[in-house]
Amino acid sequence: MDINIIEHDFPPEFDRGHCISMTIKSFKGRRNVQVHLFRASWDPAEEANYEWDNMLGAPIDASMQPDPEGSRKVYMESFGPGERDAIVNFLQRVYADKLAAIEAQPLSFPIPMGLTPLCAVPEGKDIGIIRFEKIPSYDLGIPLHGLYDLSQHEPLA
Repeated sequence: MDINIIEHDFPPEFDRGHCISMTIKSFKGRRNVQVHLFRASWDPAEEANYEWDNMLGAPIDASMQPDPEGSRKVYMESFGPGERDAIVNFLQRVYADKLAAIEAQPLSFPIPMGLTPLCAVPEGKDIGIIRFEKIPSYDLGIPLHGLYDLSQHEPLA
């Protein structure tokens, strides 16, 4: 299994900002399915503690009305460095033989406004969510979910 963790020193006011994905060798009849991990929930009061004016940048499309809500959620869905390490260790310990890769990288700051958070992507025929809290071996206490899109991956057969 390949593990690629890109480190970054954030300013002290950024206690999160690390994104994690894993590649499952075989999942639901598909090969090498990439799953983007995200924090499924957080305390709304915590969101009010950040200085969003310093964290958010210009909209991704200059013609759109600036909407910070989705981009705020992108940050809130991310992980702190200790959480990132705990999740990577859990994945290594429990799923080492099932995973092809684990990747972790920091968000880029300022975060552009207008992003769609992973928690807002609707499930459908090919798009789904892994809910780690339903897995008996999951013991981290972080509300962890994983988003995948089977249409992006080759069938096994």
